[in-house]
Amino acid sequence: MDLHFLGGATTVTGSQFLLDTGRARVLIDCGMFQGSPNEAMRNRIPLAFDPATIDVLLLTHAHLDHCGLIPHLVNEGYRGRILATAGTCELAELVLLDSGKLQEEFAKREARWEKRHPDLVAADDAKEAAAYQEALDLAAGKIPAPVLHEHVDDAPPPPPHVGAAERAAAASEAGPISPDAATVTSAAVSEEVPEATTTGRRWPEPTGDAEAELRAQPPHVQVDLDEPLYTAADAERAVLQFDAVDYDTEREVAPGVHATFLDAGHILGSAIIRVRIEAGGGAGPGGGAGPGPKSETTIVFSGDLGRPDTPIIRDPTIQTTAEYVLIESTYGGREHEPEDEAIRILAETVRMVDQAGGVLLVPSFAIGRTQEIVYQLDRLLEQGAIPELPLYLDSPMASKASDIYRRHAEYFDEETRALLQSGNTPLDYPKQTVTRDVHDSQAIARAKRPYMIVASNGMLTGGRVLGHLRNLIDDPDATLLFVGYQGEGTLGSHLQAGAKTVKLDGVVRDVRCKIRSISGFSAHADESELLDWLGHFADGKTTGAPGFPRTVFLVHGDPEAQIVMEPKVRALGFTTKIPYWREVVTLA
Repeated sequence: MDLHFLGGATTVTGSQFLLDTGRARVLIDCGMFQGSPNEAMRNRIPLAFDPATIDVLLLTHAHLDHCGLIPHLVNEGYRGRILATAGTCELAELVLLDSGKLQEEFAKREARWEKRHPDLVAADDAKEAAAYQEALDLAAGKIPAPVLHEHVDDAPPPPPHVGAAERAAAASEAGPISPDAATVTSAAVSEEVPEATTTGRRWPEPTGDAEAELRAQPPHVQVDLDEPLYTAADAERAVLQFDAVDYDTEREVAPGVHATFLDAGHILGSAIIRVRIEAGGGAGPGGGAGPGPKSETTIVFSGDLGRPDTPIIRDPTIQTTAEYVLIESTYGGREHEPEDEAIRILAETVRMVDQAGGVLLVPSFAIGRTQEIVYQLDRLLEQGAIPELPLYLDSPMASKASDIYRRHAEYFDEETRALLQSGNTPLDYPKQTVTRDVHDSQAIARAKRPYMIVASNGMLTGGRVLGHLRNLIDDPDATLLFVGYQGEGTLGSHLQAGAKTVKLDGVVRDVRCKIRSISGFSAHADESELLDWLGHFADGKTTGAPGFPRTVFLVHGDPEAQIVMEPKVRALGFTTKIPYWREVVTLA
């Protein structure tokens, strides 16, 4: 029985794992690689398998880096079911349609750019071709992959690439102007995650770690995507193959393979997937054992784990037994600030904006984060901790996602259900205005101050939030409040790092608005929360005992986070492995 690590391996995005039991081939997630253009190029290379041979696709949740390649998979010949919770099915349809539309728009923009700059097309195409070939070579093993899972106690870890702080410092030395913002990026882009940083270098030196070098390309690299990977029409066809499942109910999803979806507490409908594989039966060719593991085997795929005690949805489900565990390591080496502190800063910022008669602009992801921010503002208002400022929700996708949240109160935690039963509307703020079109969005600038805006997307890489930023970037009475991680190289990361000037629409603008940040609203468990969840597999058991994992695989994390987290996982008594991209591991 083999497990293929086709994404989410020594990188956060592109989640995709292929389980081949000998009797069935099961795909867990089919996500899009996100981040630098060079890493996103991995979406373009041929799939590592024939989609027609896959029996079933199991989907953990609706973020683009877990579901974003599903229409591409269907276009390439997959005709089976896509199993997910009802909430995930509805949110994923929203995300995939948006992704297809944006890819079509981007292709049109590229075509217009090429017509305006014919002298630059050849160089741009050559750069794209080189990045594509590099991704092909890495996938084929022609470029050595990092060997982070082999440990020599006295050997130092592979040199990590430079993190966001060092890039900001390097940019500051070269000049204070940040990269221009993109104008076509999905409002549903998943929350990117922090990378551990190093000091002493401006840019990475060659290390022989080709995968790290691929990720570490400077953020200004552009990839010419001449054709959409898929269209909105492709997405509409793909979602017809979705099949909703309930939490906590085991079902046979493929011959000899049984799956149970368990609440992951990350976003609405998100799931930990527990896969139970029956033992191989009968005699195989040559008198050996038949296909499948020698004994019944359970594998737990964590997906993205949420944080305990966060509002609206339930906590991640505790698991205690498995032969193998794949756990996300997104926030390895990192701790979030306490939720109480995050709420205090939010309230303080609203009061500050009210006193200044200004505007509060909150860039926010459309799914999960926007709903949580509105929930907290509603609670603060109810407690009398903030004044009742008007709130403009300027994200069509966030509005649709909130509608989906309202339809699935069965996923809510006890506190949120109690609020609903008492007549409260925890997903709505009393003085909120939901914008329906671009004209409504533009009219916000003429509203009487003070007021608040929550708009997508969360990293200032596209969407309506950029229109508001253009109006407010040089306004000293305005406050820009970041409530999520700002991906390396994004406009948001440069502002968060203290950039004094930015480039918007090709024009250099001074930054005069106030910049504040909150880290406590993350939808990802931090390191201590991940270790607490994983520690339940060891409770009351010793190494080698039934139900004690034989191997814990660290996935969905950058190498630096995994290097920091892995010894702490081993300290719990587990054997660990950090798989590399497209590695195949024989389990049993």
